Amino acid sequence: MLNKLFDLDARGTTARTEIIAGLTTFLAMSYIIFVNPDILANAGMDKGAVFVATCLSAAIGSAIMGLYANYPIAIAPGMGLNAYFTYGVVIGMGLPWQVALAAVFLSGLIFVALSLLPIREWIINAIPLELKMAISAGIGLFLIIIGLSGVGIIVSHPATIVGLGDLGQTPALLAIMCFFLIGILEARKVPGGILIGILVTTVTGVLIGAAPPPGLVSLPPSIEPTLFALDWSQALEVGIAVVVISFLFVDMFDTAGTLVSVAHRAGLLDEKGHVINLRKALIADSTATVAGAALGTSSATSYIESIAGVKAGGRTGLTAVTVAGLFCLALFFAPLAGAVQPYATMPALVYVGCLMTGGLTHVNWSDPTSYMPAVITAIAMPLTYSIANGIGLGVIVYVVLKTGAGRWKDISPAALILAAAFLTKFIFLDSV
Repeated sequence: MLNKLFDLDARGTTARTEIIAGLTTFLAMSYIIFVNPDILANAGMDKGAVFVATCLSAAIGSAIMGLYANYPIAIAPGMGLNAYFTYGVVIGMGLPWQVALAAVFLSGLIFVALSLLPIREWIINAIPLELKMAISAGIGLFLIIIGLSGVGIIVSHPATIVGLGDLGQTPALLAIMCFFLIGILEARKVPGGILIGILVTTVTGVLIGAAPPPGLVSLPPSIEPTLFALDWSQALEVGIAVVVISFLFVDMFDTAGTLVSVAHRAGLLDEKGHVINLRKALIADSTATVAGAALGTSSATSYIESIAGVKAGGRTGLTAVTVAGLFCLALFFAPLAGAVQPYATMPALVYVGCLMTGGLTHVNWSDPTSYMPAVITAIAMPLTYSIANGIGLGVIVYVVLKTGAGRWKDISPAALILAAAFLTKFIFLDSV
């Protein structure tokens, strides 16, 4: 039944491999269960209700991605999007969180409409192949920054912006151990090396007292404080339109970058470099945003941590369905989920990030109009802490250089539209 539903044989995988891949992805992204409620609580939302909304939106989105699109990509409330929701919209603009949820819901509806039409697919497929490969590398660098900073190996510095943290701290030492363990296991081609590294490090942390022993089970908190708490009283105001457009830009291109990167690693790009079955994946992603807003959380998006599962062998939607099931279980086993600390998951992101930087090998390094946009795309993502910014800057540089070189035929109409749209965003929307 599973083979027929997910085409396991056709994609060269097995149910066991897919389930292990799903568990690997879940462990790599499970931090969102705890981080998202903390961030949205600063917006005045009930932390327990957001915890439940986070788990449910991730389960719904991942299940749709797996069953409908048959992709090994998990969905959950997006990092960066939740920060913009709290610090940019609620605190920065002074809007109630209920109004911000309505903006997220509206942006999700627009996502669904664009996903049903060929427009969003056309936009994503219009990104030049060299920029797609640079996107993969850029997200890899982005993951490395997230992973290293998440365990205190890289810290902020007033003089140099970033600096080296205290490597003698227990979380840093455990993270370094985990990183080397994963690398050694992968070099020896041990199946599930990433998962083994995460689990061994988690157990080690508990044994040495870095984390408390996990509890057993607990009933999930009530979701009532955030369920259908959308406030439409300001929906037609200009300020809300700006918020909706901003959510639209960020989620659209974060998702685009993630889909391209994961599809590349999973062998789901066609001969033209286009993502196979892209429309279904986009519908799954946008539907999850609508569901998440109704439940009471910020925009949901495809997770780049899915790369960890793909590296563990995930090739079909069974991986995503496994993630969905684990998010449902997390509702009742929150104490157990809390046993997996950042020092056990962040090294997995760093390892995967190292792997993804190989996308730059596909760039034509003899052509400045190819490698300059690619480098800008890749480096802008970690430096601006935004996948969308990296894509936007890369497309603008691509169009300007191709135009200056007199190579108009290399520029698609969609690329021109994208460059103009990003210029508008950077100049006008980001300054609002």
